Amino acid sequence: MARKCQLTGKKANNAYAISHSHRRTKKLQEVNLQWKRVWWEEGKRWVRLRLSTKAIKTLEKKSLGQFAKEAGINLNQF
Repeated sequence: MARKCQLTGKKANNAYAISHSHRRTKKLQEVNLQWKRVWWEEGKRWVRLRLSTKAIKTLEKKSLGQFAKEAGINLNQF
């Protein structure tokens, strides 16, 4: 599985590591992903998703069903 948030679609970002002498080397900024069990109210069951920490914070405000609908994800697959 790719390192990608299943709800927001966040993935790694290409960037430069800049030294004190201003030499640039390429680096990869990975997303902070966590495996999270979330209660899905409409399906009456737990769903295990790989989410970014930003998505976990957003889930505290929105319901999982609403968030997945906006992302275009079918939760029955998980």
